[in-house]
Parts: sequence; structure tokens; C-alpha cells
Amino acid sequence: MLDIHFIRENTDVIKAGAVKKRIEVDIDRLLAIDDERKLLKQELEAKRAEQNRRSNEIQRASGSEREKLIEAMQHLKAGMNEGEEKLKVVMVEWQKLMLMVPNIPDMSVPDGVSDAENVEVKKWGEPAIFAFTPKSHVELMTTLGMADFERGAKVAGFRGYFLKGDGVLLMNAVWQLALKFFAAKGLTPLSVPSLVRREAFLGTGYLPQGEDDLYKTQDGEYLAGTGEVATMGYYMNEIVDLAVQPMQFLAFSPCFRREAGAHGKDVNGLIRVHEFFKWEQVVLCRAEHDESVRIHEWLNRNTEEFIELLNIPYHTVVNCGGDLGLGQVKKYDIELWVPGENTYREISSASYFHDFQTRRLNIRYRDAEGTLRFPHSLNSTAIPTPRILVSIVENYQQADGTVKVPEALVPYVGKSVIGVAR
Repeated sequence: MLDIHFIRENTDVIKAGAVKKRIEVDIDRLLAIDDERKLLKQELEAKRAEQNRRSNEIQRASGSEREKLIEAMQHLKAGMNEGEEKLKVVMVEWQKLMLMVPNIPDMSVPDGVSDAENVEVKKWGEPAIFAFTPKSHVELMTTLGMADFERGAKVAGFRGYFLKGDGVLLMNAVWQLALKFFAAKGLTPLSVPSLVRREAFLGTGYLPQGEDDLYKTQDGEYLAGTGEVATMGYYMNEIVDLAVQPMQFLAFSPCFRREAGAHGKDVNGLIRVHEFFKWEQVVLCRAEHDESVRIHEWLNRNTEEFIELLNIPYHTVVNCGGDLGLGQVKKYDIELWVPGENTYREISSASYFHDFQTRRLNIRYRDAEGTLRFPHSLNSTAIPTPRILVSIVENYQQADGTVKVPEALVPYVGKSVIGVAR
């Protein structure tokens, strides 16, 4: 959420940012309703002051004069009640509009409507040239007994899956390597809940716009699609200490997404599933733009280094305006090479938000002068599973139908080759 005073002072910039993000919001209506909100509050404050003055007069008065003052007080209270009801109605619309105002994208964010217009900023590794026709991860994992997609659909429905045998070992190996690698970067491991209250989703910006992609319980809670939501909610309504260094977490959680807008996309395999597990990097830092930029680059580079450790070709793109979320100032996506599709597929996103999320969540810190401020927040996928298995098995497949285990994962899998073709 942006500060209403900032919105007023930078109306044209806010409008231009919304256009760049392809987000529709009526800023003029927000300013009009804010004028009404301020006027009603001023009127109520004046009437409260009048109420206090008349209360003192009533205490000093007696007889008929006292009765007249009491009658006048009753009329004043009736007017106050009416004003409070009007303010409640105005506040509902004001809060709704405030939640819809997008953060301003960084000047370096390219213009564009969708992810098709994201811009490549880095490319690492060369896709393997196979002496045979490469198989898809679905065929490889099914043949090698690493996954069962038919029974997954039977039990869990569309996009359901079972991992089994070496598929489980490989996913667990990725978890263990990720924990060791990212913790060594100075991130504190944190196991976070997936079942989260509405306030944390509003605070992180996933509501109200993203409600269609969330699973909701009968108790009004939601299942999160990323550990970022619970991790950011951890310090909701608190004052944190950023005097020494940023707060840096490596959050692990099951994740759930309805994929409501993905009908007909990636219907087979592990690319786009409803439930998965993910390690997520989350940081709170001082409210300084240069600090956010530095940490953003660092978080994204952490994941790049992890992918390089697995020796999988990738490229990094900077997301265009139309591919940014409500609160994101800038975002990078890392996409891994998938031989079966002869293309790159997203594996990670790294974003920074300035104080957009912390203002909504009421997370504050004291700066060097002791002034309370809203810190900046950032997050980046460390690694998602089982999606990473797609690129691992497809890039490491062998002519005999087996799959080599990336060298960095061998100590955790316990072998260097998975399966015998059958």
C-alpha cells in the first residue's frame, strides 16, 4: 500500500505506473473519496469538541437551562451518529481503492503487456546436443518409476501426481542441498505454515486481486502459494530491529495454487501443479532504495549460483511492466532449459517492493535517529520442487534411458545414476 499523501503528491507518476503495469485503478475517484473522508473526519472532530464543551456547560447549569442544554446535546449526538455512519461507508470504498493502487515500477523495467515481452539480461550454459531424440520428463520419470501421473490424477484430480522411489530421493536431495547452500549465504531457515489468515494475504498484496488462484477453507483462511506470505506475516504489527543488518530468511513450506488462469497450459507432468514444496528467500531491510537494489541482485544471484551448481543451462530475464504484480517494483525471472520442449521454463522469481508490503502489514523499525519507518521487503525463490526435477531429468538423460545425478546431488541421493531402462 502506498501512503495517501504520496499518492496525492505524485498522482501523475502513480497513474503512469498503473498504465505500465496494465492495472486498472481509478485514482481520481480515490482522491475524491479521500476528500470526502477528510471532510467527514473534520466535521466529526468539531462535533466532538462541541460535545466536550457542552458537557462542561451541563455540569455547571441547573433547572430549565440544564434541560435545554441536554436537549441540544441529544441533537448533537444524533448528528454525530449520522456522521459516523457516513464515514464508515466512505471508509469501505476508500480502503478498497487504496488496496488496488499499484506500486510504481522502477525506471529500468521495460514496457510490455505479458511475459512474452520480458527482456533477457543473462544467459548461462549451453543446451546439450543429444545424439538421440530426448524424452520428456513425464516419459522418463514414468519409465524409471520416479513418478505416477495416472494414479496422481485418480487420487488428487487434474494436475495430481505421485513421486516415488528415486523421484522422492532426488527431490529430498534438492531440499538438503538447498538448505546447506542458502543457509551458508546467511539466511535463517524457517519452516512456515501454508494455512494463513486473510490479513497476511492482504498485506503481501495477494488479495484482493489474486483471490481466484487461492484455495480457501470453510473457516475463511487460505492456502498459500508461497512461503513469502507467512514469513512476511511473522512480524505483522511489530517493530523489528534492523540496526545491525537486514533480516534474512530461508522459508520452507508446502504450497498450493489453483492455477485458475492456466486452463489448457502445461497439462502434463510437473511444470504446473496444484501442490508443491518450495524454499523461499525473504528479506527485510532499511528503507533505502540502493539497499533494496543491492539485495535484489544478491538474492537473484544466489539462485543463479545454485542452478550453476546443478550445471543446468538457464537465462535470466527482467520482467516487463505488464508482467509485474501489484506491489513489485522490479522482478527477475530465472528460466531453466527444458530439452523436451526446446525452450526455457521459469524456475524462480526475485522481486523487491520498497515499503508496499510492510506498510500494509504495519511492520516498522527505528532508524538511526529513532524515527519509526516502514522497512523494505524483498523475496526470491530459492528453489521449487518438484518443478526443478523436470530440468534435472531431461538435461541429464542418457541414451540408454537412465538419468545421471548431478554431481552436487550425488552425496544426498546416494548414487550417480538413476534407473535402468526397461
